Amino acid sequence: MIRHTVVFRLKHKESSAEEAKFLEDAKILAAIPGVEKFEQLRQVSPKNDYRFGFSMEFADQAAYSGYNDHPEHVAFVRDRWIPEVAAFLEIDYALLS
Repeated sequence: MIRHTVVFRLKHKESSAEEAKFLEDAKILAAIPGVEKFEQLRQVSPKNDYRFGFSMEFADQAAYSGYNDHPEHVAFVRDRWIPEVAAFLEIDYALLS
């Protein structure tokens, strides 16, 4: 199992219509084959300035690779993520035995 996580800050003003639209449109990622347990999260720690997080799981590396290469993911990254995300940190985890 691979857990794919990303925390990020948008370029949009907090609580703006643009922020809400980005988060709503990002839900398309949940429908990509192989994605399990998709979650959108609000970051609440004062220890960093990221505002949101996405978390999802994949059964294995093949499912994760399929997601990364899927046309809907590629288009979302190109058309929405790159233009609208100010900063992010991506971490992918595999369970320890």
